[in-house]
Amino acid sequence: MSSTIKVLLAEDQSMVREALAALLGLEDDIEVVAQVARGDEVLAAAREHGVDVALLDIEMPGCTGIEAAARVRRELPGVKLVVLTTFGRPGYLRSAMEAGADAFLVKDAPAAQLADAVRKVLSGERVIDPTLAAAALAEGANPLTDREREVLRAAADGSTNAELARTLHLSQGTVRNYLSTAIQKLTARNRTEAAHIAQKKGWL
Repeated sequence: MSSTIKVLLAEDQSMVREALAALLGLEDDIEVVAQVARGDEVLAAAREHGVDVALLDIEMPGCTGIEAAARVRRELPGVKLVVLTTFGRPGYLRSAMEAGADAFLVKDAPAAQLADAVRKVLSGERVIDPTLAAAALAEGANPLTDREREVLRAAADGSTNAELARTLHLSQGTVRNYLSTAIQKLTARNRTEAAHIAQKKGWL
């Protein structure tokens, strides 16, 4: 490995991306060699530039940073993965770790902390924002099954059961059952509140 750490930065907001790149560029041993604004561009860019570390925002078009992390972990297992988030949602931390992330940090962490995390993951350490780690432990696991999450996510835009059934290729009764179970598990009053609760916790 070269003495300079080659970093890929994936962030859809150009101002944030350029600011992060500029801050990391001040470090003698770190070079941002690639920048992308979409999650579905991460794997190709990581492969093309032979990066050591990929910094991935969660909320991106194309696919989420967590989905991008899973793809990179599967295809390029040597690349270290640092997931960044604006939202301190405990469920995101659990999902990121399951996807193979080596670090999980909030975006407003000091630049020195981010640079330090890049070095630490490269040496084999795992870096997790302590506040988020504590919140994730307190929150517990996501109670929703994959199917319940899928139906609840699809229902978040206000679609009717009939529309959901057509979209998801399920019967209306099955859709109703999944929604009812999800609402009960989240102790919500209705599907809208259930989707809001799950979204807030990072469970969708």
